[in-house]
Formats: sequence, C-alpha cells, structure tokens
Amino acid sequence: MRPARQARSVTAALPGCLLAAVLAAVLAAAPEITAGPESTAAPESTAAPDPQRAKGLPHRHAILITIDTLRADTLGFAGDSKVKTPILDRLADTGRVFTGAHAHAVTTLPSHASILTGLYPFQHGVRHNGGFVLADDIPTLSSVLQAEGFATAAFVAAFPLDSRFGLDRGFDVYDDEVGTQEISAQQHDAGSSLFSYSERRGDEVVEQASSWWRANRDQRRFLWLHLFDPHAPYAPPEPFRSRFAADPYRGEVSAVDAFLAPLLDRFLAGGEDATFITFTSDHGESLGEHGEATHGLFAYEPTLAVPLVLWGDGVDQGRDDRPARHIDLMPTILEALGEEPASSLPGRSLLRSANDHPKESFFEALSAHLDYGWAPLRGVLEGDRKLIVLPIPELYDLAEDPNEQANLFVRERSAAQALSRLIPEESDWPPEAGEISKEDAARLHSLGYLGGQTAKKQRYTAADDPKTLVELDHKVARLADLATRGQTQPAIALGEEILEARPSMGVVYIYLSTLLIQAGELDRAVEVMTQAQREGVAGRELLRQLGLSLVNTGRAKEAVEILTPLTEEASDLEARNHLALALTYLGRHDEADTMLRGLLAADPEQARTHENLSFLAITREHYGEARGHAEKALEIDPDLVGPWNNLGIALYNLGLSTAAVDAWRQALERAPDNPDVLLNMGLVEAQSGNAQSARQALLRFLERASGDVYESKRQQARKALQQLGD
Repeated sequence: MRPARQARSVTAALPGCLLAAVLAAVLAAAPEITAGPESTAAPESTAAPDPQRAKGLPHRHAILITIDTLRADTLGFAGDSKVKTPILDRLADTGRVFTGAHAHAVTTLPSHASILTGLYPFQHGVRHNGGFVLADDIPTLSSVLQAEGFATAAFVAAFPLDSRFGLDRGFDVYDDEVGTQEISAQQHDAGSSLFSYSERRGDEVVEQASSWWRANRDQRRFLWLHLFDPHAPYAPPEPFRSRFAADPYRGEVSAVDAFLAPLLDRFLAGGEDATFITFTSDHGESLGEHGEATHGLFAYEPTLAVPLVLWGDGVDQGRDDRPARHIDLMPTILEALGEEPASSLPGRSLLRSANDHPKESFFEALSAHLDYGWAPLRGVLEGDRKLIVLPIPELYDLAEDPNEQANLFVRERSAAQALSRLIPEESDWPPEAGEISKEDAARLHSLGYLGGQTAKKQRYTAADDPKTLVELDHKVARLADLATRGQTQPAIALGEEILEARPSMGVVYIYLSTLLIQAGELDRAVEVMTQAQREGVAGRELLRQLGLSLVNTGRAKEAVEILTPLTEEASDLEARNHLALALTYLGRHDEADTMLRGLLAADPEQARTHENLSFLAITREHYGEARGHAEKALEIDPDLVGPWNNLGIALYNLGLSTAAVDAWRQALERAPDNPDVLLNMGLVEAQSGNAQSARQALLRFLERASGDVYESKRQQARKALQQLGD
C-alpha cells in the first residue's frame, strides 16, 4: 500500500470530423426507401420520487465497488440460475437495482474515468487503455470528497488502472500494487514478452481494503474497491474451477462474489451503519455473441450494459427501470453523502425524481480504431432505441429485440436521424493517443489490450467496419494465445497471414516483431518493423525497437537515423539510451559519453543508462569503470540481462574468470538463450578447461545465433568446439 502519486497531464484529442457530420454522410449514403415509424418515447420510470429526503439521508461513508468485465445478466439477482452470487444477491434484494444501466465505453480505463469524474469520455479525454491520462484540472469524486475532509482510499486489481493514468488524484491511499513481473527491453535480448500477467486476485484486494476501512473508522470514509477476476483469461480458483469447469467465466463471477463476502457481510448483517454502497461494473463481456470473444470491439448490450445496485439506509428497495448511466454515479454518491454535485456535470443523481432524469446516453468503442485502424464506433441510447454509428450503421429497439438481431436502420431512417441529433457535436474525431513505454505497453498487451500506431483515414467504408473485419480480430486473439502457450512459430505464421490481409494493423507488427526477436530472428524482425514504417503505422515504441534491433544486427548507422528524431522529445529516455548505444558501436565514444552523462544527471537511478555506460567503458577498455556501472545497474534492477553480461566481461578482463562465469550464469538464469552470454561463457569455460560446461554453452549458442552479425562468432564457437574434441 502506498500514498497516491501525482497525476499526469492528459494528451489532448486532435480535432476531426464531427460525429454528426459523419452520421450525416452515412445516412446520405443509405438506400432511398420509405422511412419507418418514428421511435416512441420510453415509458415513465416507476422510481419513487426523492426517497432520501423522507428517510434520513445523507450517509456518513461511501463504498464504490466496480467488478471488471461483469455482464449485467450474469448474476443471480439478474435471473442467471447457473452462476452463484449469494452476497451480491443479498445486496440487490435489500437495495435498489437499476435494470437499464449502461457504460459509455467498453474498456477499463475510460469507463472508470467516467465513473469517477461524472463525465463522458470525450469530456474527460480518456478514450482507451494506454496513451491517455486524466488531466490534472478535472475534478474527481475522490478529490471532491478529500477536500471535504473524507479519508479516501482505492484498491485496484489490474494495471489498466495504475496511478500513472491519473485516477489516483484525491486518494490518500491508492493501492495499485498488482504484483506484476517487470518487463525490460534488454540489450541484445530486446524481445520482451508481451504476454506476462498484470493482475491480483480479488480476495487479496478485499483484504487490503477491509484493513484500511477498519483502520480509519473514526473518520468519514470513501473507499473504491476494484476487482478484475472476470476478465479473460478465465481461471477461477478452487472450488469454483471444478464447479464451473465447463463455464469458467461464471466461475470467476462466483469467485468474486465469495471474495466480497468478508467485506459486505458486515453491512448486510447490520454491523456497519450510515454507509452508502454503489456496486457496478465498468463493462460486460461478449462471450462469443455477435462474433466477439471478449470486449472492446463492439458496443452491443453484452458489453455496454452494466449491473448497478445502490444500497444504504433510506434507499428504496426494488427495481428501477430508468435509464442509468456511469456519469450519474458521481452526482448520486455526492448527494447520498450530503454534498452538492457540480451543476456542470452532465449526469443526474439517481436519488432524484424520475422527471429530472435524461433518457439519452452517448457511448463509444474505440479499440478497433486505435489498435487496428478500423472505423471508429460511436452511438447513442434513448430509452429503448439504440443507434450505432459505423459505415454499416445499426438501429435497434431493445424492448422488442434485446439481443440486437434485427437492424432497423434501413427501415427507420427518420428514427436514426432523430437519434443522431442527440450525439454531442463536441465529441470531435479522431482522438490521438499519447505514447506509452514499452513496459506499460507489454502489461496492457498481456491483458488483451493491444495498442499500436494506426494509419488515419479521411473516410471509412464498409470495408473498414469492424463487423466486416471481425475474423481478423479472432486471428489476433489466436496469435496471442499461441504466443502465451509458447507456440512461437505458429504465432509468427499467423501474424504474417494477418498482415498479408490487412497491412495497416499496427499492433500486429508489434506482436510479430517481438515474437521474431524472441525466436532469435533479428533480421526478419527488422524487416517487419521496416514494413510498419513504410505503411505509416510505426509508433515510437516500434521505432525505438527498430533502432535497437538495427544496432544488434550490426547496422548502427541506420539505427542512428531512426533514433535521432525520437530524441528530440526530451522525455524519451529509452530512445536516447538506444542512440548512445548505436554511437558506441560506431566508435563515436565522446558523443555517446556526453549523452549518457546527461541522462545520468537527469536521473541517476536509470538502470539502462548505467548499463550502457558499462558497455561504453568496455569498448574503451576501462574495465574497473565498466564493473562499477554494471553493478550499479544491477543494484537498481537485478533482472536486467545486459548488465550481468557486461559485468562478466569486466570481471574477466580484470583477471577474475570464476566471478565472470558466475555473472554469466546469473544472466542465463534470466535469459537462457541469450547468444552473447552463451558465447562469452563458452569461450571462457573452454579456456579454463571446463569442457562440459563449455560444450553446452557453445552448442546452445550455435542453435540460437542467427544472421550475418553472428557469422564470425559462429566460426569462433566452432573452432573452440573442435579444440575441445567435438
């Protein structure tokens, strides 16, 4: 657990064509037919007016519970007889259940940003996971309550909600320690895994949150609790794994309910009072409906609809069929606590009269656009009518067609036009995501959130519609699954197949080049990244990797050309480190030294900078200095491979052969197939007379070392093996 960090500034969305203008073009291109009947008004809600005024609200404390990737219909109180959710069912039975609740986005970070700010995504600026950070000047639920003297804490379960994305503002404690494996792009071993894991189990989160709640009982408290378990891949713990062997998603949902029991039991049993509880999810999960395996691609009801329960003294029990939205939660919670919501918020308190509540809601699903370069998806709900704006537009009547099977757009164009006028003009398109580090990108990739540079188009056609291209999304998911299970070559073949069909999918170049680097095929990886550059879909992340790979394939001069423009951004420390490495290989030692010393002055704790300084010192034959920088790099990050290799070289040249081999063994524990380390260890072990160890290392080197850059070294290894008698 740690104090909240400072939030970062947001990357502004670039202006583009207005949603209304895009929709007008879509409507104009639709077939000329007789319009169907206008949509009818939604029935009035059955909600009781202002129940809190008669029953003694406000509350003293508030708890917000968000369960990631939880479908609105996969709960016992929602009518699902297969899942087992007794705790949440009790909460619903004694609370108010909103049966028409919806999110505004279908990925984790944008949805939670809407929940915590009371703003639509185009207003708070966070449009996707990665590359977007909530702006410092946007008030949040936590910052408002903190200013009013509340003790505030958040306990989140997965990397997409890491404090670096700005949701930590206003929290005294923001516990985002999800126990992830650190991922680093290492010199000569740059293909870091995109498929490691970045979440913690719900029972751990609940335990930490409960401890904080008890420790702060003397203060007014606001607690946000986020559980990630139902997110893919579905792997519930026992006994839910066995009970739901054929349906692991429901197993995850059932496990989450059990995880919440230690916290919620006290409230449901009357052991805690004056606490207002809000329970919802950020979005749902498709589970194969409409051809979508998980979420993020479309905005049909399985992913856009969310469960919502309000619970507390004075909250009327029962069902409420009013349209409810994520933007309504901040004003609702503030009112429940006796605080006045800002009049500028677009949402309305759900504790107010139905007559004061809007029926329309804007939504978007941008993963396909921002990850793949496909057409952006936007839409609006009004009552039971739902318009989805795509090159192949869709209109549904959810009351008559809850599964969204009958597209009414062609038959009811006038209704679609009426709905289109509800789409806010200020939701300009397209947004431009900012850059994220390789490590952050890898963590997001591991959770199925892709992220990659995409080519922008002025006009999207049916050929760009996600519905047309959904099979390619399935192939990307299969690629990731193959890679996760270690089937590298089939994954590589599938990546090449995807790019053959759709060469503008920037994220696939990231996947494919990473897999090729991991397979030791650096030359092919460079070809793939160069192709991405030609297609205009190589973002900074890929260009940095291209520069490093060019260095590692003996093409340092080309690397300098790629990396130099990236270093114009002062904050891109990774590009500067890679450029210094390229300069070192070119013999431009003074330039490399100046650049690295400057980086070290700005941040003395940069392990990568110390690693590169150790390599520079080796090229200058300053082995004592090389040893010092390698040891400092390892003090900062002992899992980096490059410093262990450099330390071995320095120790060997200082006459400490045994210690050098020990350093290389440490490197091989972290990267068993690193060719440079294998060669160094094999040659020194051969020289020391350790024939068996030398043979093992040299034979593994010959298996792993490919490309022209290693030709002379392969000859060296073969000669050493001959001398050993092989």
